[in-house]
Amino acid sequence: MSTRTGIVIAVIVLGGITWYAFRPERLFVNQRVNESLPTAEAASTTTPIATGSFPDGAHKTRGNAAIYQNQDGKRIPRLTEFETSNGPDVQVYLVKASGSKPEAAVKKGDFTSVGALKGNIGDQNYNIPANVELAKYDSVTVWCRRFGVNFGTATLKPADQATTAMMR
Repeated sequence: MSTRTGIVIAVIVLGGITWYAFRPERLFVNQRVNESLPTAEAASTTTPIATGSFPDGAHKTRGNAAIYQNQDGKRIPRLTEFETSNGPDVQVYLVKASGSKPEAAVKKGDFTSVGALKGNIGDQNYNIPANVELAKYDSVTVWCRRFGVNFGTATLKPADQATTAMMR
């Protein structure tokens, strides 16, 4: 094998690894999601217990986050009017960021994953496992695991004082 052939093979392999790590096509491809609340009678059986809005993080991010609770006790994090950049391995986390930056909380492990981001545009629902103590978390963060980057964080505030007890 000639030196030139070896260089070409090395460039192709390096290019493939770089593409896999950065997934540059995701900069141009949007994934839209349009989920409604998971119950047919959403307004009468699902109550918002906490809400917040996304200011920009490392990427331009906008929209709202809310935690809803069904009559059966199931808690649903919901992103609405949501829009951010697409990227590789983007996750939705509940974060204990009180008084600190969400990045520090994630790096310390003060978070619970509720799933991979379903789409970078639109309304989407996630599930909080029953054993998660919701009162421990005060924010919803959209986080790129691959690069350790916060796309945006919505700080949650109780929807009203009557629902504060439901967050426990």
